[in-house]
Amino acid sequence: MLKNITLGQFFPGDSIIHRLDPRTKILAVIMFVVALFMSSSFWGYLICFAFLAWCFRTAHIPFKMILRSLKPLVIILIFTGLLNMLYTPGDTLVRFWIFNITKQGVKNAGFMMCRIILLISSTSMLTYTTSPIALTDGIERLLSPLKKVRVPVHEFAMMMTIALRFIPTLIEETDKIMSAQKARGADFESGSLIQRAKALVPLLVPLFVSAFRRADELATAMECRLYHGGEGRTRLNTLKMTGLDSGALVFTVALCALVIKAGWIAGLLI
Repeated sequence: MLKNITLGQFFPGDSIIHRLDPRTKILAVIMFVVALFMSSSFWGYLICFAFLAWCFRTAHIPFKMILRSLKPLVIILIFTGLLNMLYTPGDTLVRFWIFNITKQGVKNAGFMMCRIILLISSTSMLTYTTSPIALTDGIERLLSPLKKVRVPVHEFAMMMTIALRFIPTLIEETDKIMSAQKARGADFESGSLIQRAKALVPLLVPLFVSAFRRADELATAMECRLYHGGEGRTRLNTLKMTGLDSGALVFTVALCALVIKAGWIAGLLI
């Protein structure tokens, strides 16, 4: 299960999406997520799926990678779908015991599950195609106006990126600890859900010790390189918006407008 979590991984490449400025990709993801939650039609979600499929194909990222990242969310998807299906009022389709499945509930369940899948896929695309350093610079530049009100923008961006970058590392560390404890007779797979949860408690102490050790080593390495925050810091690669970025933003705005109004447009054409 842990190996299926791919959040925070970066896949180097030279595709159009990889070459986009990180600020462009961050803004595009934000607009995409907003449009996703404002859309309420089948055609809007179909457009979103088609667009993300094109993005993954263009960036040469295997589709099985996103499927792997969605496996840990299967329980959440099922739970969300059942709640929407059973507790949404409307026209009754099936009634049994105290439960009432309605037409509107089935529709809401499908839409909510699609939203979660598209949300995870779009944010994963950002980390798959943007290096941690570029992501830090992009977040810092976008939040730079907040420096006028004394917000530590650089430290905030660095903290977010380090946390995101350490997700795969901590997952790998957890997997190693679990393998070591299994070799000593620990059982994490049998028993009830509560018993399996209790079996994971002994993992917390070595995992926290490892995390604090890695954090201390990282802090020492940054101090040895005379890192003192963003004040006076220079960059090897300066961010610069190009015509490709402008075109991508215009296309994203048009796509989001199409996704929001897809149901109304389909109603006129059909």
